[in-house]
Amino acid sequence: MIRPVLLFVLLALPFFFILSRGAKTLDPYKVLEVEKSATQRDIQKAFHKLSLKYHPDKNKNKGAQEKFAEINNAYEILSDEDKRKNYDLYGDAQGKTGFDEGNFGNREGYTYFTSGGPGGEHFTSGPGGWQTTSGQGNSRSFSFSFGGDSSTSGSPFGFDMGDIFSNFFRTSGKYNGNHQGGFSSSGTGPNSEFPPGNIEDIDLQSFNKKIRDQGMTWLLLFYSSSSKGHTAIESVISDVANSLHGAVKAGKINCQTEQALCRDLGVQASKLDRLFIYRYGSSGRDSLLEYNGEFDARSLKSFCQEHMPRISKRVDLSRFEFPSTNENLPQVLLLSTKKDTPIMWRVISGLYRKRFTFYDAEVHDVSHPFLKKYEVKALPALVGRLSNGDTYVLKAGIAVKDLQSGINELKSLLESFERKNKAASSQSKKTESQEKSIPLLTPSNMNTLCGDATPVCFIGVFRSQKAREKLDNILSALSRKTLVRKQNQGLGHGDSISYSLLDAKKQPQILSSFDRSGFKSFDAFILSYKPRKGKFAAYTGELTMEEVEKFVGSVLNGDVIFTKIRQNPTFR
Repeated sequence: MIRPVLLFVLLALPFFFILSRGAKTLDPYKVLEVEKSATQRDIQKAFHKLSLKYHPDKNKNKGAQEKFAEINNAYEILSDEDKRKNYDLYGDAQGKTGFDEGNFGNREGYTYFTSGGPGGEHFTSGPGGWQTTSGQGNSRSFSFSFGGDSSTSGSPFGFDMGDIFSNFFRTSGKYNGNHQGGFSSSGTGPNSEFPPGNIEDIDLQSFNKKIRDQGMTWLLLFYSSSSKGHTAIESVISDVANSLHGAVKAGKINCQTEQALCRDLGVQASKLDRLFIYRYGSSGRDSLLEYNGEFDARSLKSFCQEHMPRISKRVDLSRFEFPSTNENLPQVLLLSTKKDTPIMWRVISGLYRKRFTFYDAEVHDVSHPFLKKYEVKALPALVGRLSNGDTYVLKAGIAVKDLQSGINELKSLLESFERKNKAASSQSKKTESQEKSIPLLTPSNMNTLCGDATPVCFIGVFRSQKAREKLDNILSALSRKTLVRKQNQGLGHGDSISYSLLDAKKQPQILSSFDRSGFKSFDAFILSYKPRKGKFAAYTGELTMEEVEKFVGSVLNGDVIFTKIRQNPTFR
């Protein structure tokens, strides 16, 4: 049993030297496809791109695994300045021009060859990949798993002779998930794992709190515990999120532990990792869009910029005026020289989409009529309109250092303007409340508002709270207008008119005094009553300011036919 093994070891010795020397002669610059003058950033980008391209989870082509190992080896050399310098000087990362005396050994089911003393790193063809062994020094060694264990294989050397050639000379080119006889990354050395990214773990609670409907754009990596490539992708995602300085955030969701969340978002767990962007469209609604491009920082960054919120409306200044709306939202307009909506404004529009109405416009000259109208003297500038119609220049000549500081500056301006709008809105409501003077018709004020001293009284009749509010607003506005007659101020004399409201549910007998039906089929209408003549007219059409004003004007001008009342209206 021993003699064949010794014979094999002697025959295999030149093979190990060839493998070791072959690994050393690979030019790491050519492997990573970079120039010798490449910066560390260039090297890292190249590593990200190639490692993702040839990762065994992604690339099933023959030779991809070997290429993946070469990429890791090249990055390990060039990412370490000392090793890189040694390679540039001597053609060897350790600063040696040749191999030192080596030795064979056996450990944990592996046979390994070391080129120069104890310690260092080795690449395994079994579980582990690149690993750093104990001891001093950084010598490179190749290790091959022969399979089995010395306690179970029946061989004192810890391997089964029948597995030797299947491990040395693999021909399938397929990636084996358990890594037996195949290349793998161990996750223990600097070149075995991709540079870690600062990506937040997202569960259902944090998704609802930080992401769902919050207005921020997120890159979300969906993966499962069985997937192998997400570490590399995380690094690229982290780079992109950091480069966009607050415009995009990044997170990862494990669909095996967060099945409910993934199911809710319509993403199924799979072996392969899937990357989505959580975005907001022009309508302000959120959605998930899968990224299917190349996993390099430049491509992913362009994708993110393309799918930033598009909520702000691009307008032509020559035809733009802030529109009057019934919403209690302030409006803001960004004036800049940019041909497209600036990224920071798109970010802000997503975050504040429910609190402002956003516009932006391209302008290059402060002599533009619009800018002169609002006295804008420098660009870029931010102009705002309060819900009460007042217009302000929030800031002109906005200067920012970078994207993050720009976003923070705009946040500060908007929040200050929002506080101003709330104060103005509160004051406006208070003023409107004070100006409203439409009383409810009661036994105590019936004679004052609709007695013989009043030529015409207009009564807004309602059966619901909504109808009451509508009539109150319309009649309040009419009471402040100068019509043919002056409004009755409750003095009980003079040629004047009065306005009042009547609750039809509580006082049905008043309505039956005018008409037998009591106008029961109407939720809201207006009665015009002439107490002296005992006549009335009713308006039951559309209750708008324009139509009611026409009715009141027609009554005062004598253009409406009146009908005799059934009896004098009295309260019970």
